[in-house]
Amino acid sequence: MDKGIGIAGIAGRMGRLLAEEVLAAGAKLVGGIDRPGVDAQGATLFADIAALAAAADVVLEFAHASAVAAHAPAMAAAGTAWVLGTTGLSAADEAAVARAAERIAVVYAPNFSAGVTLVLALAERMAAALPAEQYDAEIVEMHHRQKVDAPSGTAIGLGRAVAKGRGVELEAVKQSGRDGHTGARRTGAIGFATLRGGQVVGEHTLLFAAAAEHIAITHRAFDRRAFAAGAVRAALWTRGRPPGLYSMMDVLGISQAR
Repeated sequence: MDKGIGIAGIAGRMGRLLAEEVLAAGAKLVGGIDRPGVDAQGATLFADIAALAAAADVVLEFAHASAVAAHAPAMAAAGTAWVLGTTGLSAADEAAVARAAERIAVVYAPNFSAGVTLVLALAERMAAALPAEQYDAEIVEMHHRQKVDAPSGTAIGLGRAVAKGRGVELEAVKQSGRDGHTGARRTGAIGFATLRGGQVVGEHTLLFAAAAEHIAITHRAFDRRAFAAGAVRAALWTRGRPPGLYSMMDVLGISQAR
């Protein structure tokens, strides 16, 4: 890359890991943006997203969801590729990301670890093979006590993978946060359970439960560096890519179920 890689939220916990992984990959770190007065560990701080996008070939972003709607048009205007790992996006936020992807390469994923990406691919295939009338799908996730969105982006990604495999829209079958007299489980529902506590980096289990058998897939993350390394891999992958909305499956070359 001629210019290099920029980081939105460079002084945060994830931003610092991203900076380390950019350098470990032998790429150029151009700097980033963050709140005024933060310690960027010697990296160049730009005034805003537009200035950072102009100085970089690709921008990595794991910042707060509230920034995405404003960042999307700025990235598109600069013609700079965007690797977006921010979770908790609203439908309007995701629409803004999709509009940006009409003009630039955007890699948007709920989780950038190779392991989770493989689990997502497997979840879709399993859902396509296991009839919803016989196999109830439940997703259980746990994260550290500071996490602000629930269910997690990765859990939602798992739900979307199951829904895609079944040929339905997640919002039509999602069931989250049961409490009180809920009645019997709806056939075909995709259930979510959310746990928060301690400093858990991320744990996700997808369960297909039938009368005669249960099938469970679990992914546990012990170090956020797995996410950072995957995001940098995605950033390097965007070089020369045409505009479009890509996923980590595209980066890893995983074909999705049809």
